[in-house]
Amino acid sequence: MLYGVIACFVIGYLVIVFEHPLKLDKTVPALIMGAMCWALISLGHLDIYDHHGHLLHGEGDYFEGLTSVLVHHVGKTAEILIFLIGAMTIVELIDLHKGFSVITNRIDTSSKKKMLWLICILAFFLSATLDNLASTIVLVSLLRRLVPDKTERLWFVSMAVIAANAGGAWSPIGDVTTTMLWIGQKVSTPGLISHLVVPSFVCLAVPTFVASLMPAFKGSITLADRSKFKEREKKSVLSSKTMLAVGIGALISVPIFKSVTHMPPYIGMMMALGIVWLISEYIHPEEDFDEERKHLYSAHTALSRIEMSSILFFLGILMAVGSLESLGILQSLAEFLDAALPTQDMVVLLLGVFSAIIDNVPLVAASMGMYDFPMDHKIWHFIAFSAGTGGSMLIIGSAAGVAAMGMERIDFIWYLKKISWLAALGFISGSAVFLLMYYFFF
Repeated sequence: MLYGVIACFVIGYLVIVFEHPLKLDKTVPALIMGAMCWALISLGHLDIYDHHGHLLHGEGDYFEGLTSVLVHHVGKTAEILIFLIGAMTIVELIDLHKGFSVITNRIDTSSKKKMLWLICILAFFLSATLDNLASTIVLVSLLRRLVPDKTERLWFVSMAVIAANAGGAWSPIGDVTTTMLWIGQKVSTPGLISHLVVPSFVCLAVPTFVASLMPAFKGSITLADRSKFKEREKKSVLSSKTMLAVGIGALISVPIFKSVTHMPPYIGMMMALGIVWLISEYIHPEEDFDEERKHLYSAHTALSRIEMSSILFFLGILMAVGSLESLGILQSLAEFLDAALPTQDMVVLLLGVFSAIIDNVPLVAASMGMYDFPMDHKIWHFIAFSAGTGGSMLIIGSAAGVAAMGMERIDFIWYLKKISWLAALGFISGSAVFLLMYYFFF
């Protein structure tokens, strides 16, 4: 039955990887895989390890012990899901009140090179504050107004994906994988920022500089019809600035809340969401605001817009990985990789490459079960960087890339030929800077 669990995970994973050719939402195999792995453990009375590392044999009060282990993994998964639901809802509330237009409406240039740097720097810092997925969605919407020619726009969107993933790597709320490591007490906010902000910026700056020398970013942007842009600007609501400030302030307060209270991050996110929700209930977005239009700006509408399929995908995949961890498979895999490769740095670099092919969420979840190092150990920071930025090497390798691919219909082969080598250049440069900083300064 042990091989049945492994086969279930491998088959489910392959279906997730090939979701586009199969035309099947990856949430479906993730949920089935997560449930089946635990069902096979129960049916086979397989020996499992509890969260203290004690081996539970398939006899006696086995099901009581199995339930305890299962509840432990559900609890760890729920912490991440509650955090993500809160963050997504706050982002959607800001968007409902057109808060992001306060930032995007200020960008007005026709120079391709200048636009490239503006978009990439904005994506870098915006993804650190929100997350790489939300910032990519915002920037694609902006670029549709500023760069009307799709052939030109695809280059800017692709570079924004690289910048967003780089920006998300050094912030505890910038990427799902860094959030997982943070909530799992593998990294702290000061440790993550101090170790990764410079390598992440290098990961952004190197490909952006090289791209700025390419023919695609020479000359001026084909001028857009600014009438629609101005019309949108006029339609900005009265609450835009307030909701942007409140929303971003609430998200930034989550790490501070954790540092002060020593409570888990999802408690801080609950507080942040409650405050933003409270303000959204009493703020007046329009001059003649009435109850009939209140639902357009409400948290209920924001909740209906969040990606629940992504939340359920994380539920399924994290529970499946938890089953492998309980069986001791991940620990055996760690021992095999450590023996096969000269250094753990090479193991982490390989993880970064794999994150471009395979979703980085289960890879990081697996690595958390593979190693047992203390908080802010070098390997956790390197995993955060590699998993966060390595996914840029393929358009399907990150949530930001998948979002951009869906919104702009970016061709996989086009991205592979035109952009992948730039992303790889940034990944290698950032990794080199991280290792040099660690050995010389940390």
